[in-house]
Amino acid sequence: MIDFEKRSAEYVEIINKAVSEYVSEKSFGGRESSGLELMLKAMAYSLENGGKRIRPMLTLEFCRVCGGDYMEALPLAVGVEMIHTYSLIHDDLPCMDDDDMRRGKPSSHKVFGEANALLAGDSLLTLAFETVLSAPNLSGEAKTKAGLELAKAAGCSGMIAGQVMDLANEGRAASLDEVKATDRRKTGKLIKVSAVLGCIAAGADEEKIKAAEKYCENIGLAFQIVDDILDVTSDEETLGKPIGSDSQNEKSTYVSLLGLEESARYASELTENAKKSLEIFGSEGEFLIELADRLFDRKN
Repeated sequence: MIDFEKRSAEYVEIINKAVSEYVSEKSFGGRESSGLELMLKAMAYSLENGGKRIRPMLTLEFCRVCGGDYMEALPLAVGVEMIHTYSLIHDDLPCMDDDDMRRGKPSSHKVFGEANALLAGDSLLTLAFETVLSAPNLSGEAKTKAGLELAKAAGCSGMIAGQVMDLANEGRAASLDEVKATDRRKTGKLIKVSAVLGCIAAGADEEKIKAAEKYCENIGLAFQIVDDILDVTSDEETLGKPIGSDSQNEKSTYVSLLGLEESARYASELTENAKKSLEIFGSEGEFLIELADRLFDRKN
């Protein structure tokens, strides 16, 4: 029986230490840039601001269950978290969701100004690919494949497409299928590629990669549904960010389309589907099964 708390705490400690190192002045030694100090401070402010570290955790754990050394996948995990963080910085901007708080702290643009927040996000995006493509213990083929998969997931056919679709859904009655299609890109693509990168680092076969993708497709959608539920049922102190923004922006959500009870039932069904997809990993999948349950039961 795995000790979920112990392993997840170890992963978070490893990830937190790594992300801090990648945006430290020491890691940029010898690079001349008059704006370096301020930009690193802005990047670190958001990158080091806690969070569940679910995406990089998926990278490390899927590398492990596929038989790899998860420390070799750490640069890929950090790259994923950099892209996730950049997307949050940009999401909070006045031209996007216009949120002043993120994880219980003022959003990047409230601290550093809109222009520097925009540039901090851009910097994290580009540094993510530098980090992935510089992974010291992976083959050139693995790094190239990882970089390509990450680009596709984060780009105009993935997360960015989802963000555009999300903005287009504001102020109109989007259908359930449209909301699902949006979330599969905006949230789901990056969650899915997080696991795929771990599989790539471990040299996993296609069958295991497909299982990882199926797991993440289900927990990704369930994650967004729970987010919609919490936006209605939770409070700002618990979530660490404003609540009710979906309603204010007149966005169709799972709650507005299905109601609270049916939304919870659907998220539960997706969670069960995710767990079933892990059968190929046998007992090694215990941590991921527990993770799926905890994401469904989360309060923030």
